[in-house]
Amino acid sequence: MNEIEIGKKVLDIEARAIDSLKSRLNHSFSDAISLLYNCKGRVVVTGMGKSGLIGKKISATFASTGTPSFFLHPADGIHGDIGMIMQNDVILAISNSGETDELIALLPVFKKMTMQIICMTGKTASTLSNNSDVVLDVSIKEEACPMNLVPTASTTVALAMGDALAVALLDKRGFRKEDFALFHPGGALGRRLILHVEDIMHTGETVPVVYKGSYLKDVIYEMTSKKLGVTTVLDDNNRLLGIITDGDLRRLLEKETGRENDIFKLTAGEIAIKNPRVIQKDALAVSAVQIMETYSITSLVIVNEDGTVAGILHLHDLLKKGIV
Repeated sequence: MNEIEIGKKVLDIEARAIDSLKSRLNHSFSDAISLLYNCKGRVVVTGMGKSGLIGKKISATFASTGTPSFFLHPADGIHGDIGMIMQNDVILAISNSGETDELIALLPVFKKMTMQIICMTGKTASTLSNNSDVVLDVSIKEEACPMNLVPTASTTVALAMGDALAVALLDKRGFRKEDFALFHPGGALGRRLILHVEDIMHTGETVPVVYKGSYLKDVIYEMTSKKLGVTTVLDDNNRLLGIITDGDLRRLLEKETGRENDIFKLTAGEIAIKNPRVIQKDALAVSAVQIMETYSITSLVIVNEDGTVAGILHLHDLLKKGIV
């Protein structure tokens, strides 16, 4: 048998193992969801070896989908780290054999603290099972390992069961993509759903501003010094009258070639593009991207309710934040 055939055989064994889980999702699964959903503390996931590695992933999935959770290494637990556990926590213990020494050693403490225990095991008649409130059967017919020794299909099944718990829980909690984004502020989705315009926009002295009576040289100076390729133009009441972009200036110079003296007598109010696209500061940054894409522009002015300028947002700011 070549390596490709071996690989396919492994995938077949693990796929069958996961598929067999469906027939075992019964009242025990519902009871587990109920315990986890009503947990007033944290879900403490624990397991040794490969089961522990799977437990870390399950705990991380819980935590990122609205169920507070952390992983407790059983060996560390019996040497002091069990002090991290509180009475309102729920234990999710993972052991294929149900007889893992370090886990069994923790059971008397769990019982003394009157903690509820959910176990995920391949042996429903085991010490761990007999001391658990809910037993989830993750047994398999065979490991993908040809010696039937190395945890392969068993860990895959445990991981799948953990995902099933997490997804059922997030659905029960009404967990939304906005909630997911809140727990993932460093990710692309988090940035798109959490960052608002006011979190990114230029404010104060960094906003390019000229008044409608300002001459072209003042416009050029302001645009050059603020380095945003645009300036706002205000009326006599400090309200937004329009904007001037570097593109507007280039088109003006091309159109009026040979009349440079006349051009520099023009005022910002005469040059400005009136009624520019604007956005509110409490809008999502991704909304700014949509406006920019729709109208093929690179800057948006942020205005207050009274028409005064609150700030300005450039496409480059959105790129830097990973919104685009």
